[in-house]
Amino acid sequence: MVKDALPRLVVKPILMVELSNGRRALDFCPMKPGLLLAWLLFLPLAAGAAGYGDPLRPAARVAFFGITFIDTSTEGAYDGERPDQTARIGLLEAAVRDRFVAEGFELLANLPVAEDLAGTVNPADCNGCEVRMAAKLGADYVLVGEVQKVSNLILSMNLVMREVESGAMIRGQSVDIRSNTDDSWLRGLNYILKYNFFKA
Repeated sequence: MVKDALPRLVVKPILMVELSNGRRALDFCPMKPGLLLAWLLFLPLAAGAAGYGDPLRPAARVAFFGITFIDTSTEGAYDGERPDQTARIGLLEAAVRDRFVAEGFELLANLPVAEDLAGTVNPADCNGCEVRMAAKLGADYVLVGEVQKVSNLILSMNLVMREVESGAMIRGQSVDIRSNTDDSWLRGLNYILKYNFFKA
């Protein structure tokens, strides 16, 4: 486990949900700490039933709608946007694209949904709008992420991929980052990609 990226299990655990088409899937869901033990016992059975973690389709088409930065820190409230943090979002997005291309996936151009995307504050939290936009692009999977800054020393990052046809989450993890640097952000992202998305 990397030093600056710790699994954030209590904050955004994964639980079974029922989809409108009758299929079951896993999704992030709030959980009280007292329920954590029951969740840990249930997760292996749920994962098997949902197909979470199954191999991804080779050469699949992926709609990547970027990583949204959410600043809830006191610093952000007073000082506003920081250019270095904006640049780090671009750094993460480039790293995601490079890794998916290297793994053989086709990243689709977002131009056909550019207007919808521009009107979406956070594609990772938009009541399924990311799945609908990805369907317009003809994608197999849709990929979105967030970085939330709690303070200059505590940030969290998540990356989620859904199957467009069902809306089911097939990959997803949240990690905490203990410093606000290019290196710590990349280590957090690489942890998610290595141990969740492309786990050997």
